[in-house]
Amino acid sequence: MLYNIIAKLDRRLNFPIVMGHCDIPCKIYDPISAQIAALTIIRMVDLLNELKEKASLTLDEQAEFLRLVNQKEQHGVKVKEEISVIWGDYIKAPQLGQYPELHELVHSIMLASSQAKQHISRDAAMTLLQKVNRFAEIFWATKQVTTFTATCPYPPAEQLVYPRVY
Repeated sequence: MLYNIIAKLDRRLNFPIVMGHCDIPCKIYDPISAQIAALTIIRMVDLLNELKEKASLTLDEQAEFLRLVNQKEQHGVKVKEEISVIWGDYIKAPQLGQYPELHELVHSIMLASSQAKQHISRDAAMTLLQKVNRFAEIFWATKQVTTFTATCPYPPAEQLVYPRVY
């Protein structure tokens, strides 16, 4: 009954939709989403650079260009969101004591993500991935999980830091 009343109020007053990650102690954190978002930015840049090499673009290619730029932008935001959630909800005094570089690293990830969004630059996208990978190394170390580096099995075939879970 209470649900029905609130649902009717919501339909009438059109409450804004809110979203959150972990303002409760769910303990489900993993930097892989940020890493994949950074890889996606690199892939979008590679595809954009392929289009840039053409003398002119057809209408379909122009639409593809816009979609690629849009995806690059969205994944730049995703990197920021994923890193800031872990930094804000998981990283506490003990982790900062162990890894005093974390504040500066997170700030540099935010700046690198902005650079990757602002430009069609593989160098900027690679810098972002390197910083996010360093964050992943630290994250897993705070959980006493060893990591290894391997080339991801899909384009852009760059190095990622993975947790060793076996």
